[in-house]
Amino acid sequence: MDRFDFTRGTAVVTGAAGGIGEQLALALARRGSALALVDRDAERLEQVARQAGKLSGRPVTTYLADLSDDAATHALGERLVVAHPDATLLVNNAGVALGGTFEQVSEEEFDWVMAVNYRAVVTLTRALLPVLRANPGSHLVNLSSLFGLIAPPGQVAYATSKFAVRGFTEALRAELAGSVGVTVVHPGGIRTGIATSSRIAASVPAAEHEAGRKAFNKLLTYPPERAAAEIVSAVERRRGRLLIAVSARVPDVLARLFPAHYSSVLALVLKRVGPRK
Repeated sequence: MDRFDFTRGTAVVTGAAGGIGEQLALALARRGSALALVDRDAERLEQVARQAGKLSGRPVTTYLADLSDDAATHALGERLVVAHPDATLLVNNAGVALGGTFEQVSEEEFDWVMAVNYRAVVTLTRALLPVLRANPGSHLVNLSSLFGLIAPPGQVAYATSKFAVRGFTEALRAELAGSVGVTVVHPGGIRTGIATSSRIAASVPAAEHEAGRKAFNKLLTYPPERAAAEIVSAVERRRGRLLIAVSARVPDVLARLFPAHYSSVLALVLKRVGPRK
């Protein structure tokens, strides 16, 4: 496929009110994209939309939606199809985090993570795929995670959701080859608010939660604007898979070399070198 043309059609970005999503909206605006931005934070979403509109001079439309609500997500997909028949890019970026072992995480908590991180990705892709197919040169981006490459203890719900996104996207890429470009993204430790905004399973002791949050925060060092720039570049060049930061690339190699024992090997590597960008 030819390189992606950012000035054609509308780019739809979920989770656009902060972190990678916010930086993606601004990066796409600089490339001249019209935007449809989705988030549940109305105030921050409007701020990002105003800034993006100034950068691009193109239309920027906002949509408030709680992607943990399956009915609301289906309704959002229907609205996007009607309002943006010119859509040429869908970036499923929205995501939530939840700490806790499988036994600590309740069925309701587990389902909340799966609803936002996985089911919303499938629902919005299903809704907008006919539009993308109808507009030649379109592209789809789904954000998985470092934890879609490795599955550490205490992240069972999050890792399950991100491995699901990875499998869904890789299979879809094969099915859509030659018609719609597809990229799966595995960010490593990106400096966003995901650690501070993440939920913790209700049964996890407060001290354990705080220790885990502090340890996780130390790994979040990679600038979100750099991550967004890499994603935009990957879309333009039609890359099928993007690993962002050494903190994603090293675990990926270890998981390939030591598929049954990468957790202990990775722990030894981190102990020796510490967090890396």
